[in-house]
Amino acid sequence: MKDLIFDTANLKDLETALIWAAQEGWNPGLQDAQAFLAADPDGFFVARVAGEAIAAISVVNHSDTMAFLGLYLCKAEFRGQGIGFALWRHALHHAGARCVGLDGVAEQEPNYAKSGFVRTGATTRLQGKAPTGTTVGTRSFDMARDFTAVAALDQLANGYDRSRFLSHWVGEGAGTRKTVVSTQNGEVSGFATIRLCQNGAKVGPITAPDTATALKLLRAAAASLDVADVTLDLPSSAIAFRKALEELGFVETFKTARMYSGVVPKSSSLSMAIASMELG
Repeated sequence: MKDLIFDTANLKDLETALIWAAQEGWNPGLQDAQAFLAADPDGFFVARVAGEAIAAISVVNHSDTMAFLGLYLCKAEFRGQGIGFALWRHALHHAGARCVGLDGVAEQEPNYAKSGFVRTGATTRLQGKAPTGTTVGTRSFDMARDFTAVAALDQLANGYDRSRFLSHWVGEGAGTRKTVVSTQNGEVSGFATIRLCQNGAKVGPITAPDTATALKLLRAAAASLDVADVTLDLPSSAIAFRKALEELGFVETFKTARMYSGVVPKSSSLSMAIASMELG
């Protein structure tokens, strides 16, 4: 196509891509753009025609070994012309030799498989009313006091370091994002981040040693922003937590295939809910 170029996205481009995501029903967070871009400023890409962004994708390098792909979008009038796939191939060069993860919708799973991605599980979106009850043993996150422990727990949960992403994600987010921690014997044992979205709020990640602590963190997170309607994206390993949420009335609204290209990271049972389907 004449005048088609691939470009590294800037903040305005990323905000545009998130508008497209909202139009697709993905319900992004109100302040996602800034936090996403901070994770890897060179990890977001757009296709332009005559200077206008018409497609987008992200390949965020979290660490020397791990990247995550998301925000794969193309404006409707430019679909079916190979533009999105060409941008996909362009963006994947950014990951180098890293393993790349993604959460893919069912209809695209065969196409991702053609690019070397292998399904390892699923990510399930549950929606419901935030539970009420005790939050004893939880408190607000303090960056100076808690970040080292939170980053270490996140690495244990996911199998790779993503402290650059977390250093922005667990912050205040202009008042639209809060993080709470659980403690045991004076030490941080888990954490949860909640962010306001176009509709309601999403809670993720939730990293906790057991279901009871995960539920307590969910209660504390919802209370921190005074919200009732919450959404969580659960890895397929969080079986007991999912059962507990369903018993509280949560329902499945969306599901993706978790796929990887490369050496799959060794996650653990600490991962109760992921941060986002865009960045893992």
